[in-house]
Amino acid sequence: MGQSTSTAAISSRREINHSHRSKSKSTAPISPMQPPEDNDDYEIIDGGDPDYISELPDECLACIFQSLNSAERKRCSLVCHRWLRIEGQSRHRLSLNAKSELYKDIDSLFSRFDSVTKLALKCDRRSSSICDDGLVLISNKCRNLTRLKLRACRDLTDAGMEAFAKNCKGLKKLSCGSCTFGAKGMNAVLENCSSLEELSVKRLRGITDGAAAEPIGPGAAASSLKTICLKELYNGQCFGPLITGAKNLKTLKLYRCSGDWDKLLQSVTEYVTSLIEIHLERLQVSDVGLLAISNCSDLEILHLVKTPECTNIGLLSLSERCKHLRKLHIDGWKANRIGDDGLIAVSKNCGNLQELVLIGVNPTKQSLESLATNCKNLERLALCGSDTVGDPEISCIAAKCIALKKLCIKSCPVSNQGLEALANGCPSLVKVKLKKCRAVTTEGAEWLMNNRESLAVNLDNGETEQQDASASDGAQENGGGGVAEFPPPPAGPSQMAAAAAAAAVAAASNNMAGSTSRSSSMKWRLGLLSGRSLACTLRRWSSANSNARG
Repeated sequence: MGQSTSTAAISSRREINHSHRSKSKSTAPISPMQPPEDNDDYEIIDGGDPDYISELPDECLACIFQSLNSAERKRCSLVCHRWLRIEGQSRHRLSLNAKSELYKDIDSLFSRFDSVTKLALKCDRRSSSICDDGLVLISNKCRNLTRLKLRACRDLTDAGMEAFAKNCKGLKKLSCGSCTFGAKGMNAVLENCSSLEELSVKRLRGITDGAAAEPIGPGAAASSLKTICLKELYNGQCFGPLITGAKNLKTLKLYRCSGDWDKLLQSVTEYVTSLIEIHLERLQVSDVGLLAISNCSDLEILHLVKTPECTNIGLLSLSERCKHLRKLHIDGWKANRIGDDGLIAVSKNCGNLQELVLIGVNPTKQSLESLATNCKNLERLALCGSDTVGDPEISCIAAKCIALKKLCIKSCPVSNQGLEALANGCPSLVKVKLKKCRAVTTEGAEWLMNNRESLAVNLDNGETEQQDASASDGAQENGGGGVAEFPPPPAGPSQMAAAAAAAAVAAASNNMAGSTSRSSSMKWRLGLLSGRSLACTLRRWSSANSNARG
């Protein structure tokens, strides 16, 4: 009795709320939601189930969409017109197949996705890519673009990049690889995009090789640039004026660029002393370059990967002046140019060292003991392809490295005896990864796990492969075949609850592209999620955003 009257009243209130939302879309920050006190405030759909999700403001629904992956968002956009609109308006990141056929769809795409600020245009190397007209049209549609990634867009020219730069002056990050525009296009970006903070260039084919190469930079962006990354360039030294002119540069990464870099590093560090992170990989650089880098007294992160001309002498001179070093990655390429002497110098001068990765380097117990004794904050250690690291060295690490949390050992002559030392040492240790250590058995790893239940042990005794530190992170490589993992005990209640909530959202999104009844069902499921746990979730997000803005 009275059901029809109640239902009519509910529908009337819902129409008023929906009309109010469609007239004016709020742009205020999302505030924590309170759970509903009375289910009568929500429409009843499909067998008496309350439709909580339809009462959510657009901003809250957009916030939910942002926690889903791309495939789930696509399925959500098929539920109804409102979801289609909100999904498009709340999508800030877009990746497109940048073939020449894309041009005819640009208008419709960016009419729907009108809030895109991060755009990736990637083309198959065997296909014809988007041309200048397409890029200019996109720049007219996306005036607020802050990030652009170009991959294999070989039909873009200097003229197209110049027109784009004039339309998108707020660009903060540019990454281009396997493109054919040259120095003029790059200089146009640097001159017009004065807010540019990150620049990554890989295999830029349009740069002239040799002495006739047009210099790049510094431009108006020089004062705002904080990160420069150059990869696989025949004449990367033409970026010298840009690097030298970037007075506020914090990160410099040079990978596999031809030419002698010692002289340029001397020039750069004479004017730019604010660098805190430097990566040098497969580069012609010697101790002269390391001595130049030592002028950057605030340096915290250094990667030396396959630079065989760098020796203990250069590492010694650098450590004496760069005392704030926190992360050091060295791939000695089995050249034996860097060893105990250089590592002992680092241990004595860089007491704040937290992460050390040694690949193709042969430290002995002497240098490892010095590192453990002097670097009290050492938390992450990776030893890969070291012929001198055996059970005695692991025992030394176990006894001395009190703060060590993560240990990676790869292709070293370590046995089960070394694991026994880890069972009683390194009180802060939480994870051990063993890869291609032939003398370590599954039984030994299980024994270690049983004796330290809080320790996660990963054992991989797969086939031997060539040592490679191109990623400069020996502690993060993925295991191949023959992997045995011994995880720590289950996570706490809060982590389990978070995982359950994520699983619920993913499960709901898998069914969102069905019929009308299925769409209503999915709304109801997400509605239950909103009514029970969304309030807490949004409180956490709101708090996190406030902290980030602060």
